[in-house]
Amino acid sequence: MADTGGRTVTVGVAIPVPPPWGEILDRARIASGDALGGIVPAHLTLLGPTEIPAASLDAFRAHLAAVAAACPRFDLHLRGTGSFRPVTEVVFVAVADGIAICEQLEAAIRTGPAERERTFPYHPHVTVAQNVGTAALDHAFAALAGFEAKFRVESFTLYTHPSPGAWTFETLAGAPVPWTPRAVFPLHEGKSQYNL
Repeated sequence: MADTGGRTVTVGVAIPVPPPWGEILDRARIASGDALGGIVPAHLTLLGPTEIPAASLDAFRAHLAAVAAACPRFDLHLRGTGSFRPVTEVVFVAVADGIAICEQLEAAIRTGPAERERTFPYHPHVTVAQNVGTAALDHAFAALAGFEAKFRVESFTLYTHPSPGAWTFETLAGAPVPWTPRAVFPLHEGKSQYNL
């Protein structure tokens, strides 16, 4: 293994929202004025940005492969909107079905090389507006209240992000996209090995 000189890498794991629903949610996030609209595609987070030693990246990939091998493909149903206000300025599309398996995946992923304490309890959702002001949050909440999508989840994706402080919204023009897919981990077709 190459010497990484003590460097770290910021990783995240998510379920991308497929077309046509992903594009609908991407447009809504852009319309809200969210600075990450158009940069971060619509997704359901399984592990938020987490800094790990760069030397642990291969072990983390192996860990994700093992987690995926233990999880069956499943149906995810998104419906309506919710908000984390007043705790955080976020409006999201809610998960109507598939919550338990998302919770199991999140708990399994957040071990080993990516073990960390959560800032907030895990609540599966798809963010559509964040830190944009009350009027924009209210509009996103109302505009997507009737949103509904049902799709089969067959994999999850490992992403890397610049380390904290490595980029700002003001310096993104011409810079690498801060949401870079690195590997897709297929789920299996059998029964869950999780206690659901």
